[in-house]
Amino acid sequence: MPLRGHLVELRRRVVLSALGILAGAVLGWFFYEPVFEALQRPILQAAASRDAVVSINFGGLATAIDMQVKVSVFLGVLISSPWWLYQLWAFINPGLNRTERIRTYGFLGAAIPMFLAGAAFAALMLPNAVRVLTEFTPDGATNLIDAQTYLSFVMRFVLAFGIAFLLPVVMVSLTLLGVVRARTWARGWRWAVLLSFTFAAVMTPTPDVLSMIMLALPVCGLYFLALAIGTVHDRREDRRRVAAGLPRIDGTTPSTEESA
Repeated sequence: MPLRGHLVELRRRVVLSALGILAGAVLGWFFYEPVFEALQRPILQAAASRDAVVSINFGGLATAIDMQVKVSVFLGVLISSPWWLYQLWAFINPGLNRTERIRTYGFLGAAIPMFLAGAAFAALMLPNAVRVLTEFTPDGATNLIDAQTYLSFVMRFVLAFGIAFLLPVVMVSLTLLGVVRARTWARGWRWAVLLSFTFAAVMTPTPDVLSMIMLALPVCGLYFLALAIGTVHDRREDRRRVAAGLPRIDGTTPSTEESA
């Protein structure tokens, strides 16, 4: 397919993804009230635990409706995640052979629950993060949290976990497709840990160490889990190819490695 064809197909997939998110946002509009109550619950729990005034503040005339629109779009991204992840798969699908297409089905099947699992994990961690952060409010002071700021915090917190939980899926997919060997991932584990903490520091919108650690540690754990899966696959594939008289995945043969 020429470059123009790829760009046309990319535009088509982006438009379809946007339409899916829009449809999810329309559905999310009708679930705004229970979702807002869930978002507000950590604030109320923090206020009750400290016996202090901690509340979400709508600081403008149009802030309330703006909040509802943004929450609806946020819900649209989560609800339509199977759809836009499928569009990502459909874009790369024409360039794959039959075996690679089967493996990308596995990628799609794993990416969706992993993204949602990351978002769910963030939702579980959110009350603790809010409690710790509000504890820095001095005694006797009132903490009126801007609604827009709080929503941005929650959105980045949830999406950061969702994207981070996709990391092992991408790693395993690249290993299964033969693009990157497990030993390459293993050599870069120090950089992976550093980048995990850097990613966590950037994606968590507050400067507290706790939120960063809560995101970085699961990412590191998933990295090493994907590394283990890739190592098992590479060893199994090497044994199969050697038994068939073929070179290993990286092009080496047993005699070549033994002589080296």
